[in-house]
Amino acid sequence: MASMKFNRSIVITLLVLVALSALYRIIPGRLPGFAPQMAIALFAGALFQKNKAWSFALPLASMFLSDALYQLLYINGLSSIPGFYGGQWINYLLIASLATIGWWMGTAKISRIATGLLAGPTAFFLVSNFMVWISGGGYHRPITPGGLMMCYADGLPFYNTGLLSTVVFGAFLFGGYAFIRRSAVKFA
Repeated sequence: MASMKFNRSIVITLLVLVALSALYRIIPGRLPGFAPQMAIALFAGALFQKNKAWSFALPLASMFLSDALYQLLYINGLSSIPGFYGGQWINYLLIASLATIGWWMGTAKISRIATGLLAGPTAFFLVSNFMVWISGGGYHRPITPGGLMMCYADGLPFYNTGLLSTVVFGAFLFGGYAFIRRSAVKFA
């Protein structure tokens, strides 16, 4: 991947991406789990392979901003969903860890991008539901292999929308990036 210099327009674009993704996540009535944060984490990892801090910062900033907005709505009685809750740090850790899959993906090979866009939400689903199960959260499934399978079954609707949203938002992010790079080469 070509080295990327941070100029004012890139920083502004990234800040707008974080703000728009945070605002999108709090839209009432959207499908549960249909949010851009996993795609942003994968894209940030692919884009910022040399500056790993940015690959973590971009998705975490988006998550934190949307959670803060959720909390503000919750406090004012405009949402039944609180922004901050116990155990939330696990979601932050898992979202940030998706950047490591992005490091492997890069931005050039479509096959790696497609594989990463499928692997990211799958890894998130498997680990997050395991954590819910082992902590006794969710539907309080028994700590048995059968209970773990029930916990995974409980999470399938979220997995399906998470996978779909990651593919949709990921195609937009990676496709837009490829288009911009090709356009910049044409006009250089």
